[in-house]
Amino acid sequence: MSELGVFEYIGTAAVKRLRQNKLSAGKPFMINSDDLPSGQSYLEYPDGIICIVKVSTNSRAFTIMAELDADQPKAFRTCLGIA
Repeated sequence: MSELGVFEYIGTAAVKRLRQNKLSAGKPFMINSDDLPSGQSYLEYPDGIICIVKVSTNSRAFTIMAELDADQPKAFRTCLGIA
């Protein structure tokens, strides 16, 4: 594995731990994605619901734009490798 690959693995593992810690503490976890327009992100809640949110310009608040349908969160997590 190249040095870059090692750093990528370490970074991915750290983000996965952070996600698990936040969800376990009852807090939502924000997932940024190039699949969404600029200023939008996914927000995963501890109960499994995932919403698309628009983040305010000061990054302190967000507006819920849509909630993924019941079967979409599982497929989304599988696609990201966090299922």
